[in-house]
Amino acid sequence: MIHEQIKKFISDGKNRHASDVHLCADSPVMYRVGKQLKRASHGVLPAGLCKQLCYSLLTAEQIDSFEQTHDLDLMLGDEEGRYRVNISMNEGCVGAVIRMLPETPRTLDDLKLPPIVRELTHRTKGMVLLTGSTGQGKTTTMSAMIDEVNQTQHKHIITIEDPIEAVHTNAKSIIRQREVGKDTASFSAGLRAALRQDPDMIAIGEMRDYETIRIALTAAETGVLVISTLHVISIDKIIERLVSYSPTEEEGHIRNLLADCLQGIIHQELLPMKDGGKRVACEVLVTTDAVRNIIRRRGTYMLRSVLQTGLRQGMSTMSQSVGAMLEEGVIESAVAEAVLFNYSL
Repeated sequence: MIHEQIKKFISDGKNRHASDVHLCADSPVMYRVGKQLKRASHGVLPAGLCKQLCYSLLTAEQIDSFEQTHDLDLMLGDEEGRYRVNISMNEGCVGAVIRMLPETPRTLDDLKLPPIVRELTHRTKGMVLLTGSTGQGKTTTMSAMIDEVNQTQHKHIITIEDPIEAVHTNAKSIIRQREVGKDTASFSAGLRAALRQDPDMIAIGEMRDYETIRIALTAAETGVLVISTLHVISIDKIIERLVSYSPTEEEGHIRNLLADCLQGIIHQELLPMKDGGKRVACEVLVTTDAVRNIIRRRGTYMLRSVLQTGLRQGMSTMSQSVGAMLEEGVIESAVAEAVLFNYSL
């Protein structure tokens, strides 16, 4: 049951195109709109009331768990939508961040992603990586790719998520969604079990450790399409980031597995639009023989050159994506300049 006051904040936040509601003791309630925090209230939220509102979202068992760990993630839903909630202790006070989730999965058309992204969902094996920093829409894109397969192909799809954000309804495919901590002990445990469940496609919310990466690469190599997200600031750094999780003696093996099974990388930035909404800008690397050689030979600084010359293979650069949005007139030039500065270094 969601407290009426929190419902009011959520409703008002949606009207302002907010993605998150921040409840912080002795501070005004704040909304995340684009890249900025904006006041939702003139006065501050007293610590006692803030705790009361946060605890109103929890069961007695969840309160007991939170008071032991001081951190708690949960999913909530009502007739208005679904929400991902993080409750935390901050300088002895209880606070929360409430992320408002789409009621149904976004589609690839909604996201206006390049055609190559749809093509990657029709690969029958290998790995597709969605990369970017926190809050750049990777999970939304992964959900849209799952929806594309669900609507167009007869497949068995297994997702391993923490938590489950977008709920899928079976269409042409069968989808089994598993939440870490609720339906399976960990990403690696869920992934290991998925290999025994006759999957065609496995979607992993995030690859966080060597065991998950190793099993995912093995699955991708043996005939399953694996889609996963990875926190990394640029495509140039992706291989080193993956290899950094592995023991030194396994580095060569991981590189060879990745070279053999990688299908493509979609790297994202979520940009604020003039109308107050947000849209994904992305660059897409498609694995070619040249890319495979670069991965094996540790020359990942050359990947950007491949991106810039890979138009015929469906590749696109961040500069092209942002430039198209500028030409369309949906973003400010200052936004474009701020993003592209990081890709010119």
